[in-house]
Amino acid sequence: MGMEKMAGERKKRRTRHKRVAAVQKLYDACRDVFANCGPGVVPDAQGIERLKDILNGMTEHDVGVRPNMPFFKVKETEGFPKITYLHLSECEKFSIGIFLLPPTGVLPLHNHPQMTVFSKLLFGTMHIKAYDWVDNFASSSAPKSDSSECEETAEEKTVGVRLAKLKVNSDFTAPCNTSILYPTDGGNMHCFTAITSCAVLDVLGPPYCDAEGRHCQYYRTHPLTSFSAGDNKQLPDDDEKAKELDYAWLEEIDKPAGLSVVGALYNGPKIMEK
Repeated sequence: MGMEKMAGERKKRRTRHKRVAAVQKLYDACRDVFANCGPGVVPDAQGIERLKDILNGMTEHDVGVRPNMPFFKVKETEGFPKITYLHLSECEKFSIGIFLLPPTGVLPLHNHPQMTVFSKLLFGTMHIKAYDWVDNFASSSAPKSDSSECEETAEEKTVGVRLAKLKVNSDFTAPCNTSILYPTDGGNMHCFTAITSCAVLDVLGPPYCDAEGRHCQYYRTHPLTSFSAGDNKQLPDDDEKAKELDYAWLEEIDKPAGLSVVGALYNGPKIMEK
């Protein structure tokens, strides 16, 4: 019986080590992959695959989160349900963290300036909508007014917008592969909407930094038909219906009122930062 007990204890230690190793392996890989990168610099293909493979194999157990945590209880409040952020690690080259979204929780449309971002849905079902900028298109025209509005009212609504192309507009259910966005491709501006309780493990390289001009900018979408493209420029798609579905004008806005993202203590397996 003594030998069996010792064997059981060794198995438990190996299990604990495995959980620590997964998040530690991710941290160590980030240090290597982002070592020679900076704003706007995408890791090489080998580095991308290394991080993607590690994240694809990770589950909520590797970071100590679960759907029945109190963060996922929705309280009746105005605006968006509160979202929780668990900080795992951050340096000038990259950051690692987890977003916990309760059902109906929304991270509104926002950008990732000069960043490469890996997002791994650990559990739950989430809708992701993402856009990339369309080069050489800009407009500050007023939206088309309703028949009930006079021209003066329409002019008051003049805003600056920029054309973007829809890259992702789908539901994702864990387990699923890691999504990756790049500085100018892959859906750099995205919106997360939780259908069920969701946990998303995020790796950003480099992280946001207001001092270096990488701040989180939010956007409001306008239908393609709301603004003119100007200068008679032609969109890449010849199908008019496809254009209306695949393109939108994005307007910069302040942080949406009612959006609350609060930090909480990460209690999962620890990372040994080197």
